[in-house]
Amino acid sequence: MPTLIDIPFDQRHTCWFCAEPSNQIFTYYRMSHTPHPSLSVPACKECVGLAKKNPLTSIWDCRDAVKDQLMHLYRKDLAIGINWTEQELQESEFECKIFGGFKKSAWMMYQIAQGRINAKGWPLSIEGILLDGESSHYQSGFEFDGIAFTSLPKAIEHYCNTLSLDPGFLKQLVTLLGKAKFGHAIKIARLNIGITREHQRKIIDELIEDNDQA
Repeated sequence: MPTLIDIPFDQRHTCWFCAEPSNQIFTYYRMSHTPHPSLSVPACKECVGLAKKNPLTSIWDCRDAVKDQLMHLYRKDLAIGINWTEQELQESEFECKIFGGFKKSAWMMYQIAQGRINAKGWPLSIEGILLDGESSHYQSGFEFDGIAFTSLPKAIEHYCNTLSLDPGFLKQLVTLLGKAKFGHAIKIARLNIGITREHQRKIIDELIEDNDQA
């Protein structure tokens, strides 16, 4: 029988996947290649549903899949933090019935979505024994602008979908500029939405030339 993981006292009503209040249990049944025993974790209803669809090869891979699905489901809420700051929303002139409601709730919606995506859960242990795999699994993550992505490709996908950017162009920009200049790559891609492939190639060539001269 799967064993319920150790739950810290201050997390006893918390979803292991997203840190929202939990009222259910998700059970992960190990396979021959799974690096941990069968186990159960506390979870909210939404995360249980997503986890059942994406068990993958371990509970940590399952969590990554849940995060990716949450990011897709709440991409509009996350986009608020890309397009606005809290101060800009407070100072906006949205006063009509529809947009007035957006002004009041938008930043809170963004913070809730951001918190769920960034939540990492607590280290997994059973009867006091820490499970192997937690630290090595998260080496591939990527954080930008207050959001913890499961990987760099997932960050690229998110910004392309949210800002209608060309995926191939942004990938080339990130490849050339590196992770540290991810924000600059986004800026270049946003400034050049809708340009031709030839124009994209010209920009890439100019960046390559600049890197060679640096």
